[in-house]
Amino acid sequence: MGIIVANLFITLDGVYQAPGGREEDTEGGFGFGGWQAPVSDDEADAAIGAEIGRIDALLLGRKTYDIFAGYWPQQSDMVGTTFNRVPKFVVSSSLTAPGWVGTTVLPDAAAAGRLREDYGEVHMFGSGVLIRSLLKDNVIDRLHLWLYPVTLGQGKRLFDGGTIPASFRLAEPARTFPKGSVSLVYERAGDVRTQDMPATQGA
Repeated sequence: MGIIVANLFITLDGVYQAPGGREEDTEGGFGFGGWQAPVSDDEADAAIGAEIGRIDALLLGRKTYDIFAGYWPQQSDMVGTTFNRVPKFVVSSSLTAPGWVGTTVLPDAAAAGRLREDYGEVHMFGSGVLIRSLLKDNVIDRLHLWLYPVTLGQGKRLFDGGTIPASFRLAEPARTFPKGSVSLVYERAGDVRTQDMPATQGA
């Protein structure tokens, strides 16, 4: 049985919109497209490249799919070669004729979950709406947050409306990079538990 890994490049205030370029996603009047590169570095980029190198299949939401399909088919670097080579799956109720070669349309989260039966590592990038949906249905096996030291105050946020209560545990040791970004890999750890903090001495 394989795993589904959701990779998300995210700011300190939880924004994942348009990390890669100024015109990547301007929805909502977003004015900070391309925020990732200035706070990234060679070590972080190498780690991301290693993550991409493990992909057996790519799973995307419709918005991210349209962005990727408009860019990656024309790229021949390592990332482009990988994305163009592996099977691609997009969850959509309206897409009927995907133009990116090797793409299959899936109807829902349950169909996405069944990809684990055929592929070792199914990776997602971006696709925040789909990630929230898959988390709700407990379909995502690992949540890989690439956290960057910047706040934007606007943009699409992962944990926005519709977030379900859940607890997580680190699946791998956290990694830090020279410009301050951090790689955090989490697995679901069941429901949220609550308890009172113990009283501090002398209180």
